Amino acid sequence: MSIEHLSTFCLISSLLATLTYALGAFGIGRLNEKLGLRILIVGVFLHGLSIVSSMVGEDGVPQFGFAPALSATSWLVMVIYTIEHWNIPQLRVHGGLAALGAFSVILSITFSGHPLHIQASPWLPLHWMLGMASYGLFAVAVVHAVLMQRAEKKMRKAQDNQTGLPLLTLERLTFRFVKAGFVLLTATLIVGIWFADFLYGASQALKFDHKTVFALLSWISTGALLLGRWRLGWRSTLAIRMLYTSACLLLLSYVGSRFVLEVILDRAL
Repeated sequence: MSIEHLSTFCLISSLLATLTYALGAFGIGRLNEKLGLRILIVGVFLHGLSIVSSMVGEDGVPQFGFAPALSATSWLVMVIYTIEHWNIPQLRVHGGLAALGAFSVILSITFSGHPLHIQASPWLPLHWMLGMASYGLFAVAVVHAVLMQRAEKKMRKAQDNQTGLPLLTLERLTFRFVKAGFVLLTATLIVGIWFADFLYGASQALKFDHKTVFALLSWISTGALLLGRWRLGWRSTLAIRMLYTSACLLLLSYVGSRFVLEVILDRAL
């Protein structure tokens, strides 16, 4: 959990990403919209460099952990938001996302994870990539759900919702990301459970540990949410609460279990 094994390039790119995000987070109110977005894009680029370089230390050994997973998730959120903003310019949450990015970068170099042991299969990175992508899509869905709740409260008070988008548009966007995240989570579980003996070795096949159990619970919760929305028309508070529950369960699956092992128990991967 020290920064000694991080490369100089990783530390420099992380510092520059943090400073850029900080400028976007605290100076966003005094910047025009286009300049604020450009600052966020620069931060996302530097953040991406820090993620790639942090996963390989000075000795060239791959490493990962709960904080790099959170950093990668927040990076995916901002990449998706940046792309989305070009298509929907009304969506304006630059400052909050920039603050999230700065926090995640600092966290990832403070708790940079542990070296990864040589695994049984070259397909394991695919499993990780699917998992991180599902994390990112659920996080984006949560961001949109928060905006949707804020817009709904403003509407009830006959105030401007301040999100830049109509409530129904936010709702559609939210559940599009939920559906996409559910598909990727399903693929992650299929690869992780069905091909467990190829990924981790025969001794680890079908091992239902905390990570797997929480991921399955998140999958069941999300499936119930989508089914209820399709068949019963679940919307508003109930749907958002179920989304938050599913996202929390998914967060506990990898990030939660790795946090306990790395920080509380101080064990390697």
